[in-house]
Amino acid sequence: MKDKSATSIDITKCLLNQFEISWQLLSYHLNDLTIEECLWKPTEKGVFLTQIDENTWKGSFPDSEEYEFGPPNIAWLTWHIDFWWTMVINHSFEDGSSSSDQIEWKPSVIDIKNRFEELKSEWIKRVSSLSSADLNSDELSKWPIADRPFSDIVAWLNLELMKNASEIGYVRFLYANRKA
Repeated sequence: MKDKSATSIDITKCLLNQFEISWQLLSYHLNDLTIEECLWKPTEKGVFLTQIDENTWKGSFPDSEEYEFGPPNIAWLTWHIDFWWTMVINHSFEDGSSSSDQIEWKPSVIDIKNRFEELKSEWIKRVSSLSSADLNSDELSKWPIADRPFSDIVAWLNLELMKNASEIGYVRFLYANRKA
């Protein structure tokens, strides 16, 4: 039987490797991204951002996730990544005061990529420092899942990142093949 400390290192390594795969897909789909692609609406009806002023946009959530609400655009998807990642870090490791109203989207691909790099760096630093006991405890599990081991939150974040990266890629395929 393996030593528990060896198991925790394996779990942490596994979760961080899984994260890295998701990150690589996101990075691939952000490569050469333009603001025009971000703001393009794949359908008339969908999940999009609301423009507050020239340089500030805000996201919101549809009333449900029914298909009739339409697909999101890349601007909303990148806002959404910033939202849930900020929320997990803030609620798990900080004061838990973050909310969706505080997350603003700026129409700059450089700003989007820089923000994701900041979140990635903070996330890896935090997760890398966790012990097996931390990963198995629900003490850090406050958002979006409570009363579960924190390893479930880490795995959820990896899946959410992969899902959003895939959605960005799909919208980019549609944009590249749209009819003029």
